[in-house]
Amino acid sequence: MAELGHFALALATALAVAQAILPLLGARLGEVRGAALMQAGPAAAFGLLLCVAVAFASLMHAYATSDFSVVNVVENSHSLKPMLYKLTGTWGNHEGSMLLWVLMLAGCGAAVAAFGRNLPAVLRADVLSVLGMIAAGFLLFTLLTSNPFQRVFPPPLEGRDLNPLLQDPGLALHPPFLYAGYVGFSVAFAFASAALIEGRVDAAWGRWVRPWVLAAWLLLTLGIALGSWWAYYELGWGGYWFWDPVENASFMPWLLGTALLHSAIVVEKREALKVWTILLAILCFSLSLIGTFLVRSGVLNSVHAFATDPARGVFILGLLVVAIGGSLALFAWRAPALTPKGFFAPVSREGALLLNNLFLASACAAVAIGTLYPIFADLLLGARITVGPAFFNSTFLPMMAPLVLVLPAGAMLPWKRADLGGALQRLRLAAALAAIVLVGGLVLSGQAVLPVLGLAAATWIAAGSLIEIAGRARWSLARLLRLPGAAIGMSIAHLGLAVSIAGISGMGFATEGIALLRPGETIEVGGTTIRFEGITRAQGPNYTAERAQLAVINPDRSVRFAMHPEKRFFPSQRMSTTEAAIETNLLRDLYAVLGDVVPERNAAVIRVHVNPLAPWIWLGAVVMALGGLTSLADRRHRVGAPSRRRPAQAAAASGVAAE
Repeated sequence: MAELGHFALALATALAVAQAILPLLGARLGEVRGAALMQAGPAAAFGLLLCVAVAFASLMHAYATSDFSVVNVVENSHSLKPMLYKLTGTWGNHEGSMLLWVLMLAGCGAAVAAFGRNLPAVLRADVLSVLGMIAAGFLLFTLLTSNPFQRVFPPPLEGRDLNPLLQDPGLALHPPFLYAGYVGFSVAFAFASAALIEGRVDAAWGRWVRPWVLAAWLLLTLGIALGSWWAYYELGWGGYWFWDPVENASFMPWLLGTALLHSAIVVEKREALKVWTILLAILCFSLSLIGTFLVRSGVLNSVHAFATDPARGVFILGLLVVAIGGSLALFAWRAPALTPKGFFAPVSREGALLLNNLFLASACAAVAIGTLYPIFADLLLGARITVGPAFFNSTFLPMMAPLVLVLPAGAMLPWKRADLGGALQRLRLAAALAAIVLVGGLVLSGQAVLPVLGLAAATWIAAGSLIEIAGRARWSLARLLRLPGAAIGMSIAHLGLAVSIAGISGMGFATEGIALLRPGETIEVGGTTIRFEGITRAQGPNYTAERAQLAVINPDRSVRFAMHPEKRFFPSQRMSTTEAAIETNLLRDLYAVLGDVVPERNAAVIRVHVNPLAPWIWLGAVVMALGGLTSLADRRHRVGAPSRRRPAQAAAASGVAAE
């Protein structure tokens, strides 16, 4: 099976090269002379997906059967590991994750081939060609520097096991969603490159590219949320985001992807912001590639980082130079010809979306500077600089605050020219509710100004979104059900953003307590009393655990419920992990962590957090993704954009109309 996978990977590389060259050559020959070559593009895309799927299935089979003749399995698996983590361990390492990346990329190419039949033949061929070039580059990288099917002889009797931190359901799902989002933006990149090659961007192009951007955005949203959730309950520190460089590497494409999603709407509706939208598509996927470089080049030390081999980093850096440099050079050459057609007043839906883009791009730039500057300072100047949460909070939040303020009003403005006063008048109820939350929160909380401002902002967005969609439906349920999915999805996504902001703000009211407890002793945090009952030992499939017995007690000393935080030790890796115990009622999380155990004193260190509204952080991300899915289900995306007319056809049609 391993040899079959290796052969399939080599064949996939040849097919990717064919997909990169043949349709591009056919498109240059024209729709008549190059028809056969352009038709080779979809065939190569389907063949590429089949070959990569066979390679991925072969590697997964090696993990499932504990085939320790494969180096990758030896280094990342163990015969005692649960089957779930044997299978998900396929992508829990550098080589396997690259194979998953290529599988996602091949899937994108096949999806364009399958669902892009309504595209103009030349545009479709150019898009498939660009996707083939990207796939060929990453397949060569995988074969030459990161072969997942490398053999070892004689095979060892046992493997070294997967990193214990990755043996978790959250980390089993996080990479596939994250990679699907990362790689999904390659389709927008391919559409942008194809548009530059053809020298044409119009409303039809915006209509074609938007569903792909939307799908990538919602998958990346879920991927980031799963990673944050895993960090919250697995690492045992009680937080959900640390501005880790690898966290930022996924957040930057999300910010620009959000801007791209809104900018593509302007291209579709008004044929404005064409150059800006093309640039966003290029930069968005470029940031995804930079994230790949950061994780796999060895320039970062992070719990999320995969590889530390400089040779791999140099290869990926070469891919970055070719992909990003080539696309930006093409942009510099072709962009001046993409003149906008739709003009608009500053106060309009287009103006609001442009403002949205400026704030998101500026916030992304701030995150990029904080993430990349220490790396360049170390490499070029030899200076060790640490950029922590304080920098990001002081730069990112001020840039996002104006966006939060203008979001509800911008959604209510009509295209081309609008009356700002009328939109604000419709938001009087939302403003009143936000003011009540602001004043009431300041009175009740005292000095917690920022969390209260966040709750007021969340109220403003949520109420504004509900008022906007209700106004569209004229406050009628029957009309609401007949609204386009894109309109409903937009309001749901904005509502999800409000829910996440409320959850993040609620964490500003979190309380924490830590104590060394003996059995029978208690700790009180945030009005909740927890009694320590003792430590028990447990045996897992490939680990041993120390498990604390905690009882949350009522005022009458009766037990309300029990909690069992753990410390797990994995002998194969000689590594310990923390398993927090979390009890939630959706309004707050009670979060308990077992620290050091002191056997000679029959005691243990217990840390407890009370995190108000914490579940809303991830609930909001799910609601945002649901909004994206609702918009993606819009029938207008399924039927596609109308076909472009050729100049002769357009002239004939106008002549008939004149007669």
